[in-house]
Amino acid sequence: MTLSQLRTFALVARLGSLRAAAAALGISEPAVSSAVAALRAELRDPLFTRSPTGITLTPGGRALAERAGEMVGLAEATRRDVAHAGASESELRVLATAAFAEHAAGRVFDLFGKARSGAVDVIVEAADDVATLLRERAYDIALGARPALAASTGLELVPFFKYQRIMVASARHPLAAVRGPVPIGRLLSVPWFAGPGSFEPSTEEGRWFGRLPALPEIVELTSETDALAAVAGGEGVMLALRHVAGRRVAEAGSGSEGAGGADLVRLPVADTPITGMWWATMLDGGRAPAEARLLQRFVTTAGATAAMVSPTGSRGLSRRGNKFHVALWS
Repeated sequence: MTLSQLRTFALVARLGSLRAAAAALGISEPAVSSAVAALRAELRDPLFTRSPTGITLTPGGRALAERAGEMVGLAEATRRDVAHAGASESELRVLATAAFAEHAAGRVFDLFGKARSGAVDVIVEAADDVATLLRERAYDIALGARPALAASTGLELVPFFKYQRIMVASARHPLAAVRGPVPIGRLLSVPWFAGPGSFEPSTEEGRWFGRLPALPEIVELTSETDALAAVAGGEGVMLALRHVAGRRVAEAGSGSEGAGGADLVRLPVADTPITGMWWATMLDGGRAPAEARLLQRFVTTAGATAAMVSPTGSRGLSRRGNKFHVALWS
């Protein structure tokens, strides 16, 4: 078997379609079929069967899909290591999920950069892709939401920051005058604002969202900062990070709205605040680079925690395509 065949099959398994894999690789569908046929013949396993909804991997196909991603990723990592063997600096490739990237990455890496040399490249990806991208060695470490439990085999996960999300509205919003718990029906009747990735299924807030009796109207903006500004302007409600909203939030019905700079109120909603955790995730068994292990230890320190909750300091983020991008040097 060749790396080209393994790369092709890994994409087929991940995308669930020969046509989608061909488009992603920029080759013809017959070329994909030929690569898969060669693997079937060598391994003496059909690898997958076709179904009306796509393909279904056989047990052998599932085993190959997991190994293929790792083998292709290891080959790419080896190429990078050889190409940069004589360089004085190394690059740490970090996957960040959206909320961590927006609210903490800049300050954390500003601080981390003072203790190391070399570039740190941080790209935002979906939480559902964390496990696959780490196994393919597209990234050295992931920070933020953890992968689903079923996808965590072969990964080392370390929790480093506990957060809460609260439901907030403008102090001028009609819901701010409600006494007692806000009925879910009234809550579902107004727009909900969110940043990218706020309701990913593998997050605590995503699981809370999935338990709602109906789906609200979701207005997803390019950042949670923009979403919070829209809510403060009276346009709807939001599940905001408590430490980010900070002193802008008063309790609904407390009579303290507008005092001390509070332009938002926390709505008393069932099963809130929602408590979640950010995790540092990398390959287990010593397979992650030393720099990734250093970062994993660093984010658990008191200094890193203080940086994450600090209301000031550089965020160090810019938009690049549909992702945040951070490039930091010491």
